[in-house]
This record gives sequence, structure tokens and C-alpha cells, in this order.
Amino acid sequence: MGLFKSKSKEARPIFAPLVTDMHCHLLPRVDDGSKSEEESVTCLRVMKAAGFESVYLTPHYNIPRFPNVEEDIERRFADLKLDLATHGDHDGSKMLGIAGEYRVDTGFNDRIAAEKFLLIGGKYLLMEFSLHQQVMGLDQVLFDLQMKNYDIILAHPERYPYYSSSSHVLQHFKDMGVFFQINILSLSGFYGEGPKRKAYEMVENGWVEFMGTDMHNTLYAQALIDATHDRKIEKLVEKHTFMNRLFAHPDEEKEGKKF
Repeated sequence: MGLFKSKSKEARPIFAPLVTDMHCHLLPRVDDGSKSEEESVTCLRVMKAAGFESVYLTPHYNIPRFPNVEEDIERRFADLKLDLATHGDHDGSKMLGIAGEYRVDTGFNDRIAAEKFLLIGGKYLLMEFSLHQQVMGLDQVLFDLQMKNYDIILAHPERYPYYSSSSHVLQHFKDMGVFFQINILSLSGFYGEGPKRKAYEMVENGWVEFMGTDMHNTLYAQALIDATHDRKIEKLVEKHTFMNRLFAHPDEEKEGKKF
């Protein structure tokens, strides 16, 4: 793992009970995540050492910043898997699945109409909001998705600052049947004390069905190594049951897309 500045710690497999990481940005050069195959492989090795058996790559879909196209993402994903297998990393190739993290942006209603999504497990749609500005009209967006039989996973609700003191809004999302996925690194304070407190509160409230690394690069990988030495996080994973293991074999998935 030559990309790390420090090698003082090795990852401990405390996330083995989760089985699957279903949120990361390790498809190279498509968003603000990994910049190279080498960086992706380094991060994936850390995730494996931390206990994950399988990983979904979920690149951003965000107009205008990351106007990714599903067909191009699938081609790049196939190239990455072939590159891993060609270089002898067959286990790494088999542990990967492809989906997306979809921002509710100016083009989102068009996506709903076209049903153009890469999904987790063939039916789960990972979506996110702006980290800076509250989105209006979300009830209708969520209703429209549910009418098309999508199961909605909201990425990192603990990180939206405008909901930090609005638990009734988050409760409303839960009442609508939205699943929550918190970031593992929120629990370690990687994003600050506010998201950390909110993440623990959500777990204790029974609001969290999924955990994800939201891995972007080796900085995140080093933070994940450190998190595996956090006894409080380890106890939380031992105490609570999460739904990540539903997606244990992404390489065998037959319906990872809907478009």
C-alpha cells in the first residue's frame, strides 16, 4: 500500500458482519473519487482487510458537475474488472458490483420518467441531496420513485446540515419507507462532530438500515483503517444488525440496472 504516508496500523476486520460495502467512489476518473486503477486497488485492499467481502462502486450522477451516463459507467466498470483479472486479482474482480449515487438535481425528474438508473441489488436506488441547500418538493420525488417500485436508500442523512436539528423531517422520510445509509467515517468524526453525533443518534433510534464507507481515495482508506481501531464503532457493529449483507454477491447479480 505504497500510496499511504503512514503504515503504523493495519486494518482490523471489524466490518465483517456487514459483508458488503454499498457506497464508494472507486471507479477511476469518473467523479471526485479515485484517480487511478492503482488507487482503487489500494483502497479495495484496505476494505477487504477491514472485513468487506464485496463492494458496490457507486459513482456520482450529478448535473452539471458529474453528468455521467450509465452505459459509459458500465463500460468503464467492465474495463476495471478485466484489468483486475488480467493482473491476477481475480478475487478483487469478483467482489465488485456497479450502481450509482444519484443527486436530486435539475435533471432528476427526467431520470424518473426514463427510469434510467443503475441499482443496487436490482431494485435499491441510492440517492443523495445537496450538502448545502435543502431540496424542495421531495415528497413528490419520493412518491414518484416508489410508484415505480424502487426501494430508496438515502445516502448519509447525518451529513445534511439543514436536517441537523430537524429530526421530524427525517422521521417523515422514515414514515415514507425510505432506508437510511450512514457513512462509517461519520462515526469516527471524519466529517466533524455534528455528523458524528447525528450518526450515532440515528443508529440508536433504529433509523439506519445500511452503513457505507463512501470511500473516495487513500485519505479515506487511512481513515477507515483508523476506524477499525475505534472500539466504540466496533461495539456498534456488533450490537446492531444492518441490511448490507443482502448484497453479498454483486458479481452474480442479474438485474443491477433499470434502463
